[in-house]
Amino acid sequence: MTVRDGTYGFGPPAARLLIKTSRAGLGRKAGHDLTIEATEWSGNATVVVDAPAQSSVGVTVRAGSLTVRAGSGGLKPLTDGDRAEIERILAGEGLLDTARHPTITFRSTAIKGTPQSFEITGDLTIRGRTHPATVHGSGDGEGGVHGWATITQSAWGIKPYSAFLGALKLADEVRIEYQVTGLEPQAGPGQPPG
Repeated sequence: MTVRDGTYGFGPPAARLLIKTSRAGLGRKAGHDLTIEATEWSGNATVVVDAPAQSSVGVTVRAGSLTVRAGSGGLKPLTDGDRAEIERILAGEGLLDTARHPTITFRSTAIKGTPQSFEITGDLTIRGRTHPATVHGSGDGEGGVHGWATITQSAWGIKPYSAFLGALKLADEVRIEYQVTGLEPQAGPGQPPG
């Protein structure tokens, strides 16, 4: 499907949203670099191919849907128990505090580039705090897009996880990666679907 002007929806299962962490501190050999996936989220994009500045993107993630998919490095493999404990810590008050802040949102404020190579600046809200974030991306011209953003957790009031009196801790910077393999055209006012 060639991307044309219009409004599109995206999300699982034709899209993935991953968060990748890395380790810091003297004890980093003991921990794991984590790949965490948001399993419940949705997005929409209004595309104006010849005028990217008129385009927009919005994404909403259920914060409690973050699931540990993989852990690399470390002195021993990541167990199912480790995964469950990490997910419990992620949802807790010290990190995402999902009970009080159930969603994470991104709303674009500026888009530049082409459908093949673009940059989206927007407002990212985590834990009720909103700060600017920049998303980089590229498209295949057939409705598939992928890209990344890097954020610093402490800017949103998240204290990176640490253990062993700080000897093992997650780096403050995390990388967010996304891949959309299919965009779903959505009907606008007075417009037939598809």
